Amino acid sequence: MLLTVDAGNTNTVFTVFDGDCPVFEARINTDSARMADQYAITLMDIFKLRGVDRDCVKGVIISSVVPPVTTQIKAAVEDLFGLKALLIEPGVKTGLNIKIDDPSSLGGDLACGAVAAKELYAMPCIVIDMGTIIKVMALDKTGALIGGTLSPGVKLSFEVMAEGTAALPLVGSDTAVQSIIGTNTVDCIRSGVLNGVGCMLDGLIARFEKEIGENCSVVATGGNAAVIKPYCERSFEVNPHLVSQGLRIIHKKNALHP
Repeated sequence: MLLTVDAGNTNTVFTVFDGDCPVFEARINTDSARMADQYAITLMDIFKLRGVDRDCVKGVIISSVVPPVTTQIKAAVEDLFGLKALLIEPGVKTGLNIKIDDPSSLGGDLACGAVAAKELYAMPCIVIDMGTIIKVMALDKTGALIGGTLSPGVKLSFEVMAEGTAALPLVGSDTAVQSIIGTNTVDCIRSGVLNGVGCMLDGLIARFEKEIGENCSVVATGGNAAVIKPYCERSFEVNPHLVSQGLRIIHKKNALHP
């Protein structure tokens, strides 16, 4: 079995694969103050809860955009499983042609999502990762990553409005918007953010396709992908496991444990 770890700004996702098939996925909040032993204890509890023998894990691969967390998780998994963890970092084989100004600056999560999209979807492809930051990346017809856009995520948008004003409340995306035209403050905020993100994605997809010069397949991942999809007019597939699938593919390419 393979353990993949995707440490994002808000959540850390642990996924166990048996071959190409996910056995389970678990999420915890990303906390840079959490020490290696705490991560190890949490992982032990997760495996016990899922009824999976951790001795069956023969490989570990980690993607992280939070450097302090990277160090602690790497130490935790190497101690817990007695394995050397593979990190997504410059020099790791991905099979991805990265055509941005500085390929070494590409986040590990974006690289993993692009690798999975290249294998699983038709090219050219637009990959949307909706986490703390909304990342929209373009793969051309050859599967090369040619660039993208970054913008505030749903949760961050709600928080900025509440923290940056004296009177506006903190609103969440837990309630669906019934009408785009809100009739009270809370509904106006919720509609503005959710419909606003939906319209933004519709517009970005259209402009990406115009610049690429072809229609693209579109896949979205991340915690808010399913939440935002109803607010988009453009149809796309939601794949919540895209990054972990990319980690699995990259681990196989590096063949640490054939």
